[in-house]
Amino acid sequence: MSQTPTLATRYGTPRRRLPKRTARILVVVALVVGIAAAGWLTVLSTTRNAVTSKDIGFRTPDSWHAELDFAVTKDASASAVCAVKALSETYAVVGYREVAIGPDRSATGTTTSLTTAAMRTESAAVSAVVDSCWLTSK
Repeated sequence: MSQTPTLATRYGTPRRRLPKRTARILVVVALVVGIAAAGWLTVLSTTRNAVTSKDIGFRTPDSWHAELDFAVTKDASASAVCAVKALSETYAVVGYREVAIGPDRSATGTTTSLTTAAMRTESAAVSAVVDSCWLTSK
């Protein structure tokens, strides 16, 4: 009659677990690194796209046209492009245009400029908004 092998010889010895203190230290280090990375990415994205916009108002002179008044805040020496769109009652995009905002040579620092964007529409628009703005290379 043969002997039955023990579990250790059949499956190997069980793996050792990390001590609780080492596991806690690793978790804390991972959290600190994650929070630091998120903060760095936030700062990087904020400084990289230093242009903001604010919708002021819109007009729809007829079913085939829409006009949007908006303000753009950016560095005076920078050029930006803003994408504006007109929306229907069902929030479908019925008009789209990219508007270039050039540098302001007479100012320094951060400036705000008011812009009006006129666009053609496929059908009647009930609103118009700035979708996004970004800086362009000089």
